[in-house]
Amino acid sequence: MAFFLLLLILWAVFWLTSRFAFRRMLASHPKKGRLAAALAFSFIGISHLITPEKMEYMVAGWLPYARELVIISGVAEIAGGIGLLIPRFQRLAGWGLVLLLIAMLPANINVAVHQLPPPGAYPHRPGTSGHGCCFSRSTSPGSGGAR
Repeated sequence: MAFFLLLLILWAVFWLTSRFAFRRMLASHPKKGRLAAALAFSFIGISHLITPEKMEYMVAGWLPYARELVIISGVAEIAGGIGLLIPRFQRLAGWGLVLLLIAMLPANINVAVHQLPPPGAYPHRPGTSGHGCCFSRSTSPGSGGAR
């Protein structure tokens, strides 16, 4: 969900930018979308390389070499993001990213099924909603509300 939100925000920024500057470069929706996807995949890929421990838990326990898999997926995301910017490699990069997303789907399903926190988030603790950036305490009856 965070990736989709990042993609949407980047596209909106490029849409607004194309209204005032870079009109030729950002002339079409596919160009804006390709640039947004390239930046989003590159950003996420870099985060895989900088802090792989924040994503290892998604595959640890059911796939060997969790850290290495996170690093490999990060490199693939960066390569795909860069490929989207090079006309000669756009189609290949696009299909490569589709395959990468399909390969990563089981890890995301694992997170959802086991109610694990999203990548990079703090683990759920009793008395919290699991949304550490927005809510600090649950508001169940008798808890006295948020503090």
